[in-house]
Amino acid sequence: MTDYDVLRVFCAANGGYGNELCVVRDGSLLPDRAERQEFAAKLGFGETVFVDDPERGVIDIYTPTLRLPFAGHSCVGTAWLLDVPELVTPAGVVGARLDGEFSWIEARAEWVPPHTLRQYATAAEVDDLPVPPPEVGTPPAPFGQRGRVYAWAWEDEAAGRVRARAFPGRGDGIEEDEATGAAALLLTDLLGRALNITQGAGSQLLTAPQPGGWTEIGGRVRLER
Repeated sequence: MTDYDVLRVFCAANGGYGNELCVVRDGSLLPDRAERQEFAAKLGFGETVFVDDPERGVIDIYTPTLRLPFAGHSCVGTAWLLDVPELVTPAGVVGARLDGEFSWIEARAEWVPPHTLRQYATAAEVDDLPVPPPEVGTPPAPFGQRGRVYAWAWEDEAAGRVRARAFPGRGDGIEEDEATGAAALLLTDLLGRALNITQGAGSQLLTAPQPGGWTEIGGRVRLER
């Protein structure tokens, strides 16, 4: 079995919650893309990162069913683990920095696959949403379409506090993502303001728009094993 680290990314202030991430520090152990996809599927984490050059920060990202050009929680977690100033992804070069207890990356909205950003009137409505069914067909009325759904509502609009849940809709057994940096990036780009997002059971994501179409995403990272 290939050695790997397990992180939790976008943890709450008490160190709990966060979305699990697998990082294979020596990507040369599984150089073939098909092998990497098979390994990611076997482990079953939402995302698995293979590090191809730890000094330059070159990485390759997989879900259990597909390869991703960019992923928010993968980059936030891997940047923290490698402690590098940037990551090189297929989508582009991701800036990275550590600031106290937070790991930050800087990325672009056009690197993110399309999501349905669906706003609700209250945080309670978001809390009460059902998970979309896995079968092909018409989804339940609260969602309106299949695919990646990011459901959100203001908790405190003046303060930029958001309640969110994410349903990836990939059909890989992961019904809901505990924390989703890419979707948070899209929402920040849409609203054009800094956000403090509580997602899933209690994960925390911080975002801030930057000049030139860039967006920063930050969160706490903990090493599980």
